[in-house]
Amino acid sequence: MNEKSDKLIDKKGIRGDGRKADELRSVKLQVGVLPNADGSAYIEHGKNKILAAAFGPREMHPKHLAQADRMVLRCRYHMAPFSVQERKSPAPSRREVELSKVIKESLEPALFLELYPRTGVDVFVEVLQADGGTRCASITAAALAIADAGVPMKDLVVACAAGKVDDTVVVDLYDAEDKLGSADVPVAYMPNLNAVTLLQMDGVLSPDEFEQAVNMAMEGCKKIYTMQKEALKTKYMVVKEVEE
Repeated sequence: MNEKSDKLIDKKGIRGDGRKADELRSVKLQVGVLPNADGSAYIEHGKNKILAAAFGPREMHPKHLAQADRMVLRCRYHMAPFSVQERKSPAPSRREVELSKVIKESLEPALFLELYPRTGVDVFVEVLQADGGTRCASITAAALAIADAGVPMKDLVVACAAGKVDDTVVVDLYDAEDKLGSADVPVAYMPNLNAVTLLQMDGVLSPDEFEQAVNMAMEGCKKIYTMQKEALKTKYMVVKEVEE
């Protein structure tokens, strides 16, 4: 394992996939990809390929789960059996149940829950291909799907992670860095409101390194946020052209 981790960053500070410490992987975002969903989005973040679909606001089923004073957001994160190198069991794993909860709690602060009492919004996230950082990419795509469904939002939620690899703090870890690095800090953020909706840390960092990682992750979020807005605009520009 040490042999591998020695080579994650070379002497010039270049990472295994050719990026510098503060460089994001390529991100491609598309909105409105599934005609049968109320809102949908597709993200390619590095080698991650993730589809998100949103349904609602609609009447809650089963009815006893409805809240009299607010809307209920339900999220389901699922990895396809073929998304990783060794076939994954299609049954929901503990990690998927946990990440479903993490995604839901990251998105809730952006929604006006009190506007739609007794209703629910369901968000389904399907990971088609995984390469580290799927939770962040899923949050970014899920927020776009909700926006595409026309649900009023205070701001888009965007997520990015930073971490520590070979004693260097780097942004947007891919699979090998995630597994062999010594820390991972996923951050979800609403840039317009300057509000953090998710902050997790796995591993060991000094207080200074932690601060550096959070700042790098937030900078990454701001870059992806611009792409999120562009993706939404692109869909509605196309709709407008078709109408005209």
